Amino acid sequence: MAFTSPNPIQIHRLPQYTYIDALRWLPQLSAFTRRILLATYDSDTSTPSIQILTFTPSQNPKSTPSLTRQSSLSTPSRITSLKIAPSPLNPSKPLIAASTFSGSLLFYSADLIDGSLNLEFSVPEKGLHLGAVSGIDVSDNGSECVSAENGRVDLVSIGEKWSVRRVFDSNGLVSYSTVKWASPVEFVTGGLGFGMHWWDQRKPGGPVVQFKGNWSRGTTSGIVHSVDIHRSRKHTCLAGGSSGTVFAWDIRWQQQPVIVSGAWAGGGPANSLSESEVWEVQYDSYRHSSNTGNVSSSKILPAMICSEDGILAVVEQDEEPVELLAEPCAINSFDIDKENPSDVICSLEWESIAILMRPQDKRQ
Repeated sequence: MAFTSPNPIQIHRLPQYTYIDALRWLPQLSAFTRRILLATYDSDTSTPSIQILTFTPSQNPKSTPSLTRQSSLSTPSRITSLKIAPSPLNPSKPLIAASTFSGSLLFYSADLIDGSLNLEFSVPEKGLHLGAVSGIDVSDNGSECVSAENGRVDLVSIGEKWSVRRVFDSNGLVSYSTVKWASPVEFVTGGLGFGMHWWDQRKPGGPVVQFKGNWSRGTTSGIVHSVDIHRSRKHTCLAGGSSGTVFAWDIRWQQQPVIVSGAWAGGGPANSLSESEVWEVQYDSYRHSSNTGNVSSSKILPAMICSEDGILAVVEQDEEPVELLAEPCAINSFDIDKENPSDVICSLEWESIAILMRPQDKRQ
């Protein structure tokens, strides 16, 4: 059983006429200007691009807000992962990192004043990756980008002197599908078989901790599609993947995953809304934990997920999920505004953006 939010949520669906591979809120330069970053694909012209749109709320809460395109640049192929981080050189021009199906890595700066994009650096196809780059992440200070492709993990140093280096090559024995920084020197990867690897650059040669999560429904091996790490709890990795599964891996108890949603072999089903692929998972800073008296670091904080079967929801350990949106098509990407956590954007497979605006004065 799922609960719907007890407070009214404004939901606006805006058609875009191109397929949206990923989307992100850009940082706010002022309270009056908000922008959204899109990775799009025009199927009529077979043209992939990256775009900046200006979001203008309506003066009437019941009216639909508007999105106005500010800039657009074509990309070598469709975007597989899209991340934003502060620029180490210019705080007013955040860094945008994008990876592609053809194996290139692209780094842009976004001008928050005029909404323009500028390509700063690129790693061309086969310059580092031989195939599609499955996941990337940029460190909090914007100094490094880690990327994962099949069995390879690589680092790009960002700044006045750009450089690239290979961290690990499993020669195809391990598959990585997502990656996330945990600290300036540590990151985690997730992949096939619900496996998770913890890496520490101070200890080169391979992962320092491994979680072999070969548990799933039936005989099908699950895949971790997305990972998030809370800044205050770097030891806990939140993962979303196949069969509606959301779990947390705490490296202090390395082989004891905490199932937040979905089912797993050897245990009963957890509260779940989805039985399909969970494409993205993020901690939800808007929603307070239902157990406010529990300050233990073992408590998994509330998180938001989106799925192949069209669900956008908030899930929490040992609690019923809260359904925010149920669409007849896949929701393949979403983002929570870091400066206004009440506002969420998500991409609908049927070429639309949904904007959810939760009540700001009544945190759940």
